[in-house]
Amino acid sequence: METFTAAVPDEGLLGFVRGPSLDAKTRTRIAEAVPDEFFTYPGGLTARDHQALTYERLRRAGLAAPPAAELLADPPALCALLERAAIADPALFHVMLLHYTLALGPILRFGAAQMGGEGDSAGQRAGERGLRDARDALASMDSFGTLLMTEVGRSNSHLSPRTIARHDPASGGFVLSTPDAQAAKFPTSTAHPRVPKTAAVYATLVHGGAERGVFVFVVPLRGPGGAVAPGVRVVDAPETTGLQVDYAAVLLDDLHVPYGAWLRDGASIGAGGSFHDPAGSAAARLTRSMGIAPAVWRAVISASAAITRASAGTLLAHSAGRATLGRLAPRRPLTDYRNQQEAVLGALAAGYALTAVAEHVKTARTAADAPGGAAGGPDTAWAPWSAVDRDLALLKAAATVQAQETVSACRVHSGAPGFAAVERLNAYRGLAHAYMNAGGDNELILYDTARAMADLDRYVPPDPGAGPPDGGDLASPRVWLFLAREAERRMRDRLAARVAAARDGGDDPFAAWNGNLVLAARTAAASADRIVLEIVGAAAESGPDALRPVLGLHALNVLDRRAADLLNEGAAPPGFLDEVWAARRRACDELAPRAGALAAAFELPAPVTSPTAFVTSL
Repeated sequence: METFTAAVPDEGLLGFVRGPSLDAKTRTRIAEAVPDEFFTYPGGLTARDHQALTYERLRRAGLAAPPAAELLADPPALCALLERAAIADPALFHVMLLHYTLALGPILRFGAAQMGGEGDSAGQRAGERGLRDARDALASMDSFGTLLMTEVGRSNSHLSPRTIARHDPASGGFVLSTPDAQAAKFPTSTAHPRVPKTAAVYATLVHGGAERGVFVFVVPLRGPGGAVAPGVRVVDAPETTGLQVDYAAVLLDDLHVPYGAWLRDGASIGAGGSFHDPAGSAAARLTRSMGIAPAVWRAVISASAAITRASAGTLLAHSAGRATLGRLAPRRPLTDYRNQQEAVLGALAAGYALTAVAEHVKTARTAADAPGGAAGGPDTAWAPWSAVDRDLALLKAAATVQAQETVSACRVHSGAPGFAAVERLNAYRGLAHAYMNAGGDNELILYDTARAMADLDRYVPPDPGAGPPDGGDLASPRVWLFLAREAERRMRDRLAARVAAARDGGDDPFAAWNGNLVLAARTAAASADRIVLEIVGAAAESGPDALRPVLGLHALNVLDRRAADLLNEGAAPPGFLDEVWAARRRACDELAPRAGALAAAFELPAPVTSPTAFVTSL
């Protein structure tokens, strides 16, 4: 299928991928902030040299991009910068995400009111000036932001960090302590000995003999030359190639920080030691402190879309014009084979579908974005994320899984060159794998979502309506949604009944849920797929005509992946997969002549679409 080599983008698709939120000037500025030279590294670098260059590129990008405060107030612009970084270099994306959303973000969100220099004492006012200095150092890229949240020794450590913050009446500040090695903060990006680092540290505030909740403290971990601050121990982790950053564990040995380092978000400790927190409870404070997550999830979803598009373009470049020597048909084009054709077109379709999801989350405002910010939310049992924004967390889980599956398929279908000649697909796969745990563990998100579904906690089961509509035609978005909603409703009802029966039979909450975790995860994943299909269906209806068939192919692939549940729940009849496969063949026959145009609308930089550069240089 030589038509796979066509490279003239459809204008409607081009507009869809670019999105309506960014003007040409901003797009150009972002491209200049992450230029083509950032897409490769020189040979012969040590691991530390590689990391140092990544941070130097982060500095250059930050100085060339719009100011940090503007980016954090403009999700489409920040996501566009992070998307570009992700396809250039996943390590650059990771440290850039930490810097903007998890170090600067908390300062601007929780500390804005306290940077006016109006503390109750001279010591407090000096502390507030120190917070402004930390903000300015991050904004100017004189220091790089990092996060100290997860602790190595216990799962779900976000819920109750063992790192403790205690108020020090003598200094007016706080003392941060790691009680033992099991409470060390890990993983962190703090190992490079010459890179200045400022950390957002999540610690449990203990005051007056009681735990007052999880707060964020701003701590300069490494000074301008990289020297470690007194009271901080950094233990380097072994080198890794999965996501090449400077991993380390960090322990705090009675680290003294000023009052202003406490991002108190309206909380206070009076002169007499009285504690006040407008959040009202330690549980509510945890939810508020985790309210930074939506910016992270938008970025991860957008990056997942970006690396999926880039992987699809790489696979197409590998496949187009490539001959095979199979004895069934010697010298037949590789893309004449259905398996390769469906892999290429399926990857392109996934890129468009995740682009629709990314655009949806970039422009949707969540409760946690509001000035009050995540004061409440549904109860959580496994992790704090669902209390912040359940659907956005769920979409983060869905997007990273889709990206991982697509990138992995592109790597496999690129053969040996996809593994050995081009590191890019391996790097994208490492990024997708990392963020299945980072930014909120996917499995825990699924379990908390399932608990809310079973308990009808701010969740309304979808109404599939009468059906199947449109005669069951799998080309109809109404049919996709009917099947997805029907399966979700049936699975939710079975899950709720099974948990209730276990509780009625005497099981405690742990036993009741522990015996149903497989169904719980699949039920929440079905809900995620339904939400994605609703977004995809809306995009197909409102987008350009050329978009509908490619999103339709993605919907068929979702139904294929979800077939076991559809059949198990009786939402689809026997023989359903045969219908899906036949519909997919028809969709691919329609889309194959336009594969090049579909990829061209992704506007991928030249380094991404030149996977044979190594070969042509021989």
